[in-house]
Amino acid sequence: MLHKDVNRPTVFYTGGYSVSTNPSRREPTQIVDGNQVSMEYRYFTPSRPEPADWSKLDIRQAAGDQHRIFKALKRIYSENWISTGGSKGGMTATYYERFYPRDMDGVVAYVAPNDVVNREDSAYDRFFARVGTEECRDRLNGVQREALVRRAPLKEKYEAYAAENGYTFDTIGSLDRAYEAVVLDYVWGFWQYSTVKDCAGIPADAENATDDEIWNSVDTISGFSFYTDQGLAPYTPYYYQAGTQLGAPTIHFPHVEKKYIRYGYQPPRNFVPRSIDMRFEPWAMRDVDRWVRHNADQMLFVYGENDPWGAEPFRLGHGARDSYVLTAPGMNHGANVAGLVPEEKALATARILDWAGVASAEVQENPSAARPLATFDAELDERDVQREPTLRP
Repeated sequence: MLHKDVNRPTVFYTGGYSVSTNPSRREPTQIVDGNQVSMEYRYFTPSRPEPADWSKLDIRQAAGDQHRIFKALKRIYSENWISTGGSKGGMTATYYERFYPRDMDGVVAYVAPNDVVNREDSAYDRFFARVGTEECRDRLNGVQREALVRRAPLKEKYEAYAAENGYTFDTIGSLDRAYEAVVLDYVWGFWQYSTVKDCAGIPADAENATDDEIWNSVDTISGFSFYTDQGLAPYTPYYYQAGTQLGAPTIHFPHVEKKYIRYGYQPPRNFVPRSIDMRFEPWAMRDVDRWVRHNADQMLFVYGENDPWGAEPFRLGHGARDSYVLTAPGMNHGANVAGLVPEEKALATARILDWAGVASAEVQENPSAARPLATFDAELDERDVQREPTLRP
């Protein structure tokens, strides 16, 4: 809890994963100069019962968690409330609004993917065919392909790395599966957290690069530690949800010959211990998507032009009211209101202020006058995107 004043609006934030206990204001909190409540998502440690009944990890019950917290705190913080979150947190804010549409006065959902039909993921292939520049795409594709061509020598390096650090591969099934998963995350991971200017650090001639150069580039972006048992364990709740309700992307690799790819993008089931039962519910995301299209009211969705997760965004239909989908040019998974073009930045800021009940008469009359109400605080204001392992929203 970040307390400003009981007479100020309150921002309800969740990242969709564990909660950081380091004080940090989200962008809407800075805009409205308000209080902030940050909530951990259920089943992320330590918010997990023992033994855990995994059937209780679903979007409706998680929304119920937020609803109960809101009801308890609204008696103290009685001014307007806005929910927010980035990525899986943006999804969480959206699902909360779907199930409890009378709680919040506004929703600001950042970079929230919307995988309506889990088996239809061609939007991601189209995204990777045009994102950034051709030169940058060629560099990334070249390194990814070369890492698969050199699977044998680089796997030896991986085996030594795993042995040195005590890593095991029981959940995913083998070191070979883990190796390919890391390599196939490479291009996605770059665009999720980097920008076109960062392409300068990618080997330009992958075929003639050393093994160490290929390894280091993949490890820096994808992380060879992630698909180990130790790397996957903290994210079991996410993969459980991806495999039961949220869906997960599948993309193809036209720049890599089929003989070099053994497994392709593996399903979430492969990243969750087999002792946990999973069954996919295809209606869950369709219900949310339909609700947003026809019932969105005072909702703002912000995406980054170069963020893979924005390839399948939320969209608004004729029933939506005072709601917006805006895209920040050139930005990645850290896209925010500040990164929008000036006219859209002013519009978004003005709407957030209005939803929070703190828009001045000048802003109400002229949205271009809208500015964040809080001054920058180096100890509280997060400027950089919080990096999760790649291929996680």
